[in-house]
Amino acid sequence: MKPQFKQIVTVIFSIFLLSCSSDEISSETSDSPIISIPKIPLASSIKYLALGDSYTIGQSVCETCNYPQQLNRSLEAIYPETKFSLKIIAKTGWTTSNLISAINEDNPQSNYDLVTLLIGVNNQYQGINFSVYEKEFPELLNKAITLAKGDKKNVVVLSIPDYAFTPFGTMFGGTTKISTEIAQYNSFAENYCKANEVPFVSITDITQKGIQIPSLVAGDGLHPSKEAYTLFVERIFPKVKVALQD
Repeated sequence: MKPQFKQIVTVIFSIFLLSCSSDEISSETSDSPIISIPKIPLASSIKYLALGDSYTIGQSVCETCNYPQQLNRSLEAIYPETKFSLKIIAKTGWTTSNLISAINEDNPQSNYDLVTLLIGVNNQYQGINFSVYEKEFPELLNKAITLAKGDKKNVVVLSIPDYAFTPFGTMFGGTTKISTEIAQYNSFAENYCKANEVPFVSITDITQKGIQIPSLVAGDGLHPSKEAYTLFVERIFPKVKVALQD
């Protein structure tokens, strides 16, 4: 056999072997099971505390339609092996001062695995000097951290909804004045949370679609609807999962 012809035969044979080897690899790969990464198991029980005002208790929606209740049910569905309990300290019309007093009076234990905080709209609505919020929001956040077993990663702060984009809001002050003032509150809260490495979730833009999408406003023409609270939960859920799995 001539050397040149022998080299050609060798190359062809090598290609044939490589092709067979590749087929074997492909066959093995296709027969392998798909490996799914198991979710991180939670503790056998999780305690959740929601602090706030009418936006927390869900004024003008059903008792189980507010965002804490919807969040709690979502967690139960994803983690059926864990028992979840929910406590709400909130009331329509509460300012930061009212919430501080209510927490002190209730004196809850500092053993919560998750604490959410949404407060400030009534400071704005009642025309209370902004300096009160600057003083009392940090105090409330520190209380929330203490109640969350002293772990700031277990606290999630929500921004204040913008009621300017509701039938009620358009009658009192219009969108510019209300939105500007609420943006000031939210900016302070967000910056303070970032500086202290506390999770902050903005849901304000959801409520700013209230005129465009009337179904996002409750029957009273002022507060978020069940549908809006569902969107709140979708927005905050990723941070809640991180908090519970840390």
